Formats: sequence, C-alpha cells, structure tokens
Amino acid sequence: MSLSFPPVRMAWDLARDFAVTAVDVSESNLQWLAQRNVATVKADVSDAGELARVVREASWVVNAVPGFLGYRVLSELVALGKNVVDISFMPEDPRALDGEAKAKGLLVAVDCGVAPGLSHLVLGYWYAQAANLERFTCYVGGLPKERVLPWEYKAPFSPVDVLEEYTRPARLRRNGAVVTLPAMAEPELVYIPEVGTLEAFLTDGMRTALETIPIPHMEEKTLRYPGYREKILLLKTSGLLDGEPVEVSGVKVSPLSVTAKALARAWQFAENEADLTVMVLKAEGFFAGERQERSLFLYDNFDPATGLSSMARSTGFTATAVLRALVAGYHRAPGVLVPEVLGQNADLTRFVVSSLRERGLAIRAEDL
Repeated sequence: MSLSFPPVRMAWDLARDFAVTAVDVSESNLQWLAQRNVATVKADVSDAGELARVVREASWVVNAVPGFLGYRVLSELVALGKNVVDISFMPEDPRALDGEAKAKGLLVAVDCGVAPGLSHLVLGYWYAQAANLERFTCYVGGLPKERVLPWEYKAPFSPVDVLEEYTRPARLRRNGAVVTLPAMAEPELVYIPEVGTLEAFLTDGMRTALETIPIPHMEEKTLRYPGYREKILLLKTSGLLDGEPVEVSGVKVSPLSVTAKALARAWQFAENEADLTVMVLKAEGFFAGERQERSLFLYDNFDPATGLSSMARSTGFTATAVLRALVAGYHRAPGVLVPEVLGQNADLTRFVVSSLRERGLAIRAEDL
C-alpha cells in the first residue's frame, strides 16, 4: 500500500518521540499504524462531539482534514484549548482565530506542509536575512514518476482540494500591489535536471504571505507534466468544475463533486506506485550590502521501504518538524502562527530543514 494520507505518515513519524493516537475514518490507514504499535481510533471528526471525545487527552493535535473542513475543525480545536499544527490548507483565513488562541495561550501553527509550509518558512528566513528582499518565486509539484496517459497525474490527497487549486483565482504581488489572475494563468516551461521539462502555471499559494511579507514581487507556480494544463482547462470551460448545483433528472448535483468523484478513481495511486515531489524556491534582493540571489531545491521520491509517498514525506515531515520545534521551545509566543513569520526565526527554520534532511529528503540551499 502506498501511504499518502496525512495522518498516516505524521502519526508514524511522531510516534518515534511522543505518545500518539491516530484518528481516521480509513480502516486500511489505521491497520497499517496499529501494526506498528501506534494507538488508533476510528472516528469522523467532522462531528464536533466525536472530535471533542478523541482529542480530550491530547496536548497537541495535528489537523489534517480536507480543506473544506479545515477551518471548522481548527476553530473547534481552539475552542477546546488545544495546541495545533494544521495542514488542511483551508480557504478561510485562520488568523481570525488569533485572538482566541492568544487568550488561551495556544500555539496554532497553520499551513505547515511543503508548499505552503516549507516554502513560506524559507521565504520568512530570507526576508529576515536580507536588507531588502525584492522578489520571491515558488515552483512546486507532486507527480507520478511514470507518465501514463491520459492524465499523467495522480492525486496524493483529496481530488476536491486539487481541483480547487485550479478554480480559485491566483493572488500574487506585482510591483508592490496584490494582483488577482485566473488560476493556471501565465504558463511557462521549466527544465529541472532530475525530472525533465515541466510546465508551470499560477496558483493561489502565497496565502497569508501577501499580507505579512511586504516585498514587491511574490508568486507561486504549480508544476505538472506538459499538456496537463490544457486538459484541466477543457474541464473548466465545459463547466465540469463549477461548484453551483445543476438539476439532473430532478436531482440537484454539483458538477465539481461529480468530476472529483470520477477523478478520484482515475487519479488514484496504485499500490507502491512511485511518485516524486520537486520544489524550487528563488529570491532576489540585497544581502550583506550587495545584490544577490538565493535558491533552494527540494527533490524527493517514493520510499519503497516504508511505502510512504514523496508527497506524504515532504508534507507530513515538514508538519512534524514544526511540531517538534514548537514543543522544543523554538517559538513561545501564543497565537495563530503562519510559516513565513515562524521562518524569520533562523534557528527554527534550520531545525526544520535539518529534520527533513535527516529523513532523507534532498534539499540544496546555499545558506541553509
């Protein structure tokens, strides 16, 4: 079994150092963990009563539900007085919970995956190191290692969340102003030696950094195999990614939900199917009195020894590294903590990058 769902990889990793209980609706995920001596509970945390029951004894909670549930579950966890590391990548702004988190003395770290997550930590790190940071670009993608038509893509997490990236307008910063462009705009070809030529296009990945890091130019582009973008655009222009319900044979149904259900089968990874994750971060600005460029390159593959997908490793291990850093006291001030602000703590950022390297992720950077 190729394990890509967040609670599996994070529970497995955190169980090295902490008493962990994994909560999931998936029997197969829980069975894998139980065989490795991780305590498990089958529950649906979309039910507030169930959520309160399963986290009652927890001092920390990792929130890894799908994005559409993320904010509701996070707000309930804050109300319950729990410290949280969140990778739900909710469309809402989690900073709305900052006042309550501060009042309760809680550490609530959000967007703690690979991108957003590691990408924003490094952005914050460079911003703090530079006298004047002018430009930041993130190229990132998770892909099947083998290209198989027609999609040449598999979804390591919920297809609904993937498709939402292609419908939500992309926010970026140009010449000091926040600009909104259609998702998947401004395609370009990018050559990466380990992978080959990929196609990059704008997605809405900069999130809170648009407000917290005031630099003139900032954007994220998603990486896919060339030709994939045109197929998604065909779905969009055909109305198959519309969220508004339409009536079919007397029943109202969302085209997006039907498309996501169908693609869940087409995009499912086969058992032990290899995937890869690649991320390239670039920055320009003035460091140590002169204009310089900074870059970070991350590359990771499916791990056959553990059955963990590369996206599982890169996303999940970033989240567990942030949790370990917070437990170790690298950051103590309570509130909702966004990664680009946490990243301005150089020791915390170095700790996270070092943790990822220890777990076998290839990361090259001149200054980390």
